[in-house]
Amino acid sequence: MKKIAFIGAGSFGFTRELVKDILTFPAFRNVEIALMDIDSEKLKAITQAVEKIIREGNYPARILSTQDRKEALEGADGVLITILSGGVSIWRHDIEIPKKYGIDINVGDTRGPSGIFRFLRTFNDMVEIADGIMKYCPKAVVLNYTNPMAMLCRGIQELYPDLCFTGLCHSVQGTAQMLAEWLEVPEDQFSYRCAGINHQAWYLELKQNGRDLYPELRQLVKNNKEVYNREPVRNEMFLHLDHYVTESSGHNSEYNPWFRKRPDLIKKYCTDGTNWNPGHHAYILDEYIKKEETWRDEIKEWLDQDKIDLERGGEYASNIFNAMFGDHKHFEFNGNVRNRGYISNLPEGCCVEVPVLASERGLEIIHPGPLPEHIAIFNNVSSRIEELCVRAAIEKNSRKIFQAICMDPLSSAVLSLEEIKQMVDEMFLQNKEYLPGFEIPLRP
Repeated sequence: MKKIAFIGAGSFGFTRELVKDILTFPAFRNVEIALMDIDSEKLKAITQAVEKIIREGNYPARILSTQDRKEALEGADGVLITILSGGVSIWRHDIEIPKKYGIDINVGDTRGPSGIFRFLRTFNDMVEIADGIMKYCPKAVVLNYTNPMAMLCRGIQELYPDLCFTGLCHSVQGTAQMLAEWLEVPEDQFSYRCAGINHQAWYLELKQNGRDLYPELRQLVKNNKEVYNREPVRNEMFLHLDHYVTESSGHNSEYNPWFRKRPDLIKKYCTDGTNWNPGHHAYILDEYIKKEETWRDEIKEWLDQDKIDLERGGEYASNIFNAMFGDHKHFEFNGNVRNRGYISNLPEGCCVEVPVLASERGLEIIHPGPLPEHIAIFNNVSSRIEELCVRAAIEKNSRKIFQAICMDPLSSAVLSLEEIKQMVDEMFLQNKEYLPGFEIPLRP
């Protein structure tokens, strides 16, 4: 019997879908699913959901439901990490404090001032989890879904180089599916090569049976207003930068200096009535605040369904586990790994999102080659900021965090250096109890 541990199992959507996926593989029909969360109410709810999935599928799997991380990890073959360090009342300040200074954030979980402080709060928890894995299941395949993906993966991969660890994001396959639908290309005829950094990876190739689809996509985006308005930020970036980026318009508008620095640009590209992908200020924060009131009813409604869909979804995790310790069918995916020359024009050792082959031999990188030079410049800015933040987190160096945010494209497009310092001081003070060891406030 194989064992797969979910750390942060109270992430209801992720855990429910990943469990369904795992159980579709014959090698995992009798798996032990260890569900661990510090929130007892959410743990009880997700345990009921997994019991329903097992019952509906008539699987001989079994469940371990626990608040003890050691119990969950002990002997695990695979580990999935889907944690959120602190609730809405804590991380809402990541969004609200920058807004006071004029920085308009849509999601705030990846980079920029919001993503950086989320990383700082989460990093210690990730280190504790990695310590536990090394003690109780050092040979496990560890897959991280927690944001900010690149900085967390980069830090853990440095401190625990012997851990079989990678980070997964559904933006690569999700965007590929979206583009195939726009172009009306059947899935079995559609192929791509994608590389870059998390939420800023690029489709270096888009093909149908070997035919380049980029000219057709350009004409579609230019001439079809309905398609353009579905992803105005990404489509605008594509028309000017010549390659399509993986993460959605709301997210991407935060990672560059072009769209969120003036009210007229925010209205035009992020919040007008034709934008099908919400880009307004605090979009995800607003959604989470709503969920605080509704999640119990939503879970009850799901549990009360007569029948649930047990088909495998599009997440990578179950296929990776199956390739590595299931029936050993090789599986290619885009994962977050340290750059060992895989993308030659991004920093050595930084976290990159590149094609990876999973098999019983482990995780093998498929070299994508260099990025187009202008794209590499763009990615280098974020990569080097992320490198500085990881170093700052390990050293507990608040000055380096401030200097990293000084270089953030959106922050520097909106604020002066002194204004950035005032903002960072306020964010440090707000997070003081979660960031032991950091000098707060900053030196003048």
